[in-house]
Amino acid sequence: MSAIETTDRLFFQELDRAAAERQLKTALSGAEDGELFLEYVESEAVSLDDGRIRSASFDATRGFGLRAVAGEASGYAHGGEISEAALARAAATVRAVANGHSGALAAAPRATNVRLYDDANPLGAMEFPAKTALLAEIDAYARARDPRVTQVMASLTGNWQAVRILRGDGSGTADLRPLVRLNVSVVVEANGRRESGSHGMGGRFGYDRIVAPDQWKAAVDEALRQAVLNLDAIPAPAGEMEVVLGPGWPGILLHEAIGHGLEGDFNRKQTSAFAGLLGSRIAAPGVTVVDDGTIPDRRGSITVDDEGTPSGRTVLIEDGILVGFLQDRQNARLMNVAPTGNGRRQSHAHTPMPRMTNTVMLGGDRDPGEILASVKRGIWGVNFAGGQVDITSGKFVFSMSEAYLVEDGKVVAPVKGAMLIGNGPEALTKVSMIGNDMALDPGIGTCGKQGQGVPVGVGQPTLKMTGLTIGGTAV
Repeated sequence: MSAIETTDRLFFQELDRAAAERQLKTALSGAEDGELFLEYVESEAVSLDDGRIRSASFDATRGFGLRAVAGEASGYAHGGEISEAALARAAATVRAVANGHSGALAAAPRATNVRLYDDANPLGAMEFPAKTALLAEIDAYARARDPRVTQVMASLTGNWQAVRILRGDGSGTADLRPLVRLNVSVVVEANGRRESGSHGMGGRFGYDRIVAPDQWKAAVDEALRQAVLNLDAIPAPAGEMEVVLGPGWPGILLHEAIGHGLEGDFNRKQTSAFAGLLGSRIAAPGVTVVDDGTIPDRRGSITVDDEGTPSGRTVLIEDGILVGFLQDRQNARLMNVAPTGNGRRQSHAHTPMPRMTNTVMLGGDRDPGEILASVKRGIWGVNFAGGQVDITSGKFVFSMSEAYLVEDGKVVAPVKGAMLIGNGPEALTKVSMIGNDMALDPGIGTCGKQGQGVPVGVGQPTLKMTGLTIGGTAV
């Protein structure tokens, strides 16, 4: 059964499709763009803490979002009741935004038959007792691996989102989106010192890809490795120094410090630190950054965005030159460019906006070992915990969850409390070496913007950056 057939069965049993289309046309009278977004989501989560199942939940929600767009204005109404009466009330509300406009509707997005992930709902493929048994097995395995383990936390989450998008010209599309994740955290204690480590994995596929013994054991082993490593960590030094960032998840720095500033709405409104720099050099030669929502099975991938535009691969920075921004339909039209398939929303209760999918820096030609050996004195950041970014100024602060002091090309010791401090528009100009080991993150990213969270991916090769500031606890 196709995605359109599946979603039509979900949404057009009680609601007559012709009635929905009538209300949509009423809502878009005089508008330039807009859509009816129908959504059904099943989600579940089960978590274990200290040997016991602490929480288990299942939820099923459905609703609609109706939007009319005219110029820079947008009218939006949403509800949990999918009926002609509810749509009529919403249409009467959102059509007010079109007052004074001519009403020439923008052309609909092109259609696509591409499928980037399986349509199947992953939630029913694994019984609840099997999920709790898996978490208990994770707990037992971690404790058996090392007697210093004092606490184990593990969670298994999944959801299945079905969306149907109708447009004023009668066209439309649908998407069925699975998403699962396993996360493991371990706390160890030795000589009065307690440290923790964590690891997660997931993507747009079924539970079978993350619950196989070789997969979950690898997650436990990685979380335990990080926790034990931190037992021997010394205070991080502070000051300006060379920084090497590892491949994969450290790309979260790229996502936060650079990616948000390259979203179309911030640049159209001139609130991004990158506004007005299209065609200018903003990164060192060799730095190429793309946002790619078409990578199969990845957490950040989407077959179509939440406006119905097929996902794409958008080059943002090419060999150090800023060449593009991420666009939804409204900002693309106002900036006289094509939409890039990045109009995303958290749910039917949220309006779409330009958002990242999988944001990746492409690999270079340097061996990672060569990069590390070139460091006179600096920090090697392997994993990041979190950070803060100011979109307008570009200033950022990120904490490293796994980092090492490097002197004369040799790893001296793991460090604790290392903070990476810098400025987004300047950071990529400081890249001096790019590794040939580009890797994607394990499938754990969630991006927040204006109160909305959506799943995303990141990736990068090993990078050497000079002249960055490290905030630490030792001099």
